[in-house]
Amino acid sequence: MDDMTLAGLRVVREVATLGSFTAAARSLGYSQPAISRQVAAMEAAAGVPLFVRNARGVSPSAAGAAVVARAGRILADVDSLRRDLDGLGDRLAGRVRLGVFPAAAAVLAPRAIARLAGEHPGLEVRLTEASTPALLREVRAGRVTVAVIGSGTGLEDYDLTGLAVRQVFAGDLCVAVPVGHRLGAAATVPVRALEGESWVVGEGHAGDPQFGAWPTLTDPVVALRTKGWQARLGLVAAGLGICLLPELAAPSVPEGVTTVRVDDPNWLGRVTLAVTRPTPGEAARAAVAALVAAGDGIRAEPGRSA
Repeated sequence: MDDMTLAGLRVVREVATLGSFTAAARSLGYSQPAISRQVAAMEAAAGVPLFVRNARGVSPSAAGAAVVARAGRILADVDSLRRDLDGLGDRLAGRVRLGVFPAAAAVLAPRAIARLAGEHPGLEVRLTEASTPALLREVRAGRVTVAVIGSGTGLEDYDLTGLAVRQVFAGDLCVAVPVGHRLGAAATVPVRALEGESWVVGEGHAGDPQFGAWPTLTDPVVALRTKGWQARLGLVAAGLGICLLPELAAPSVPEGVTTVRVDDPNWLGRVTLAVTRPTPGEAARAAVAALVAAGDGIRAEPGRSA
């Protein structure tokens, strides 16, 4: 057993998962003879065969299944140790309190936090979801490190005096429709195409965007009202109406829902901003950079605005 290696454990797990030496070699970037040598060495160390060869490839023996089960835990522990060691060499450590409005919590914040975890494992991120006025109060009081807010047409003219502001996403509003809906056939539709549609609407926190029908429509047909994002999108998926959605949350729509952008010359648009105290520290700057990178990633996805 002393001759078992981490490389061997990774190879055995990949072969068991894919059912073939050839597929494992392709997945891991090894040659097939190298995979065979690793498996042979692991079988020699175990003292028993780890795989049963058959016409369709290989499957783990009882001993192989036991090794694979332990391999997952061992490799996860090693990866965790590597992150801990990487963190020791990172200058940034401590806690970042990230405050976001609800739509930013769906995709933007999780991707930014994942990026921070990879680049600065010594930073601990605490996520808070609240209304924009509350977030700005928390930033000024020093209880939130970075606040993510919306700004633009239809929103309050928030007082940002004395705060540092950085745009992190320029995507606007879009419309969520059921898969197969007539509007879903195009990536962008003219605003007149929305006339006569039934809307699922809801209210956000006080001072935050209120997600009704498309803002420039007159006398829209409101079919249903509900506050939660999941409930609104669930009603859309069931074919009970369409709803307004911030574009930065579009990648989070559930199965059965797709999104379209709207060409409306009378709508001036909105942006998403990261707000900090006037002289942000290194941790705050790192968090803002992660938010910008996450926003760039959302824009780069197929079907998103460039």
